[in-house]
This record gives sequence, C-alpha cells and structure tokens, in this order.
Amino acid sequence: EVQLVESGGGLVQAGGSLRLSCTASGFTFDDHAIGWFRQAPGKEREGISCISSSDGGTYYAGSVKGRFTISSDIALNTVYLQMNSLKPEDTAVYYCATGAKGAAAHTRVGLWAHEYDYWGQGTQVTVSS
Repeated sequence: EVQLVESGGGLVQAGGSLRLSCTASGFTFDDHAIGWFRQAPGKEREGISCISSSDGGTYYAGSVKGRFTISSDIALNTVYLQMNSLKPEDTAVYYCATGAKGAAAHTRVGLWAHEYDYWGQGTQVTVSS
C-alpha cells in the first residue's frame, strides 16, 4: 500500500518560515515527479511546486517562486518544502503527491493535480497577520 505522510505544518506569523516534509512508504520515487499542492477554504487545489526524483529538476508556481524551495532526499524517500517569507494568503492545507512522470517536474505540467496518482492526507499551515 502506498502512503504519503506530510508533516511540519503549524501556525506561524507572517514573515516566518516552516519546512514541510513528505515521506513515502510502499513506493519508491524512481523516475517520478513529487509535487506539493495546497487548498485554502473555498478555493481550488493549487499546485505550487514539484521536483523530479531522477534529476532534481524543479518547477514553481508564480505565487511561491523565490519564497519556497523544494528539495528531496531520495535515500530517505522524503521530499521537503522550505517555506520562507510566509504570508497570510499562504494559509491552506498542504498536500504532497507522486506518481506523475519525472519529466513533468520540469514544466507546469508538474503542477497539474490530475497528473498524480498518490496523495497524502495533508498538513495545515496557518499564517497569522
């Protein structure tokens, strides 16, 4: 059984930082993309970042580019999302996903939710003003 478990969410003041982790079991990343998504109340799920497990290629949504950094430790089957300069509008449930083709992580295709097969349960991030 494939499981993705996110951790690291919490409450932080605007301008602060958090680091999210996503650890997979029952699945090896191999040549797949791993993506981070978020969903705020009343809004659609938004793809914000992705990484290729094979070559480390990354892609970011404009809303987080320059503030968030995605990285991976393939030996640990874990992907991270370092979030800096957080804003209240970053408040959302954050999800990781995998199963998309690795090449997708080099383009905006990596931010399309329908490209992914497996999803975590999410972790809440709340940014206070």
